[in-house]
Amino acid sequence: MTGGTYWGKSQTSKSGTSSNCDSCGVLSGRFEGIGTLIARVTGAATRGVLVAIVIATPALLLPGVERDSTQITVLIALLAAFLTFVEYNSISPSIVEFRDAPPFNRLRFVSLFVTVFLLTAIFRGETDPTLLTRALGSLGTILGNAIDFPYSPVRLVVLMLPEDAPYTVVHSVRTSAGIAYATSLVAMTAFLVLVRILGWPTRHKAFNVWVNLPLFDPTSGGDVLYRLQRDARINIALGFLLPFLIPAVVKAAADLIQPITLENPQTLIWTMSAWAFLPASMIMRGIAMHRIADMIEDQRRRAYANAQDGDLQAA
Repeated sequence: MTGGTYWGKSQTSKSGTSSNCDSCGVLSGRFEGIGTLIARVTGAATRGVLVAIVIATPALLLPGVERDSTQITVLIALLAAFLTFVEYNSISPSIVEFRDAPPFNRLRFVSLFVTVFLLTAIFRGETDPTLLTRALGSLGTILGNAIDFPYSPVRLVVLMLPEDAPYTVVHSVRTSAGIAYATSLVAMTAFLVLVRILGWPTRHKAFNVWVNLPLFDPTSGGDVLYRLQRDARINIALGFLLPFLIPAVVKAAADLIQPITLENPQTLIWTMSAWAFLPASMIMRGIAMHRIADMIEDQRRRAYANAQDGDLQAA
């Protein structure tokens, strides 16, 4: 009786402990799921706010901006923030590439933000000069003059202006182009260091090609490796040529359509930022796709070598 009673209590205790452990496991899983959800929503909201800040920076910091222009800018900023939040809040990416391969997108965002902020600070210094704005203006002048040599992108941007353009506009365009182009070169160099020296993108976790390239269809035909290498070359070539082609196209089309006036600071800021950021972004995308192609090729080579070793051992 004593032994039976003892074993009954023991089994009851074990059963209760097992039930409690199962409950703890379920609760722990739920808490982890809630924590993951909160982290994803918080991260998406933060990214959306940062994107809105970048878009609204010129309208908020530049003096003398018209009220209608500010309202339109705020509306665009809110729309971009909403789209960014929806994209990063979803479990699977739909448009943004390399979402799970930091710091690719972070580096591009920082490059754009630095360009927009520096140009905005320089133009704000024309009416409200401070020590910082004067230093940035001097830096922009030095960079613009240094890169403004024959057949350089900055020289082509300056030649894009009408012949009767005021000297102040020419100086502002040269300064803005120098700052924007130098920032894009720094961003590309930093990303190249991440790829070649630090081993991006496989530094922290496994890399999923299809998640990080949602717009790349692996079933559309042809070898995936060949298509990645081809797209990488196309992106790098276009990114290299665009800073030269855009001013030439604008200059050629000036006789047919009304060219964009760069006397407005906001127009100049966004024009120069896009002129430098888009080609740099394409070059970085090409470098990233070439790196992925190399990873796939190495994986195939290892699999082929392992298969050959297995055949030799079986023989």
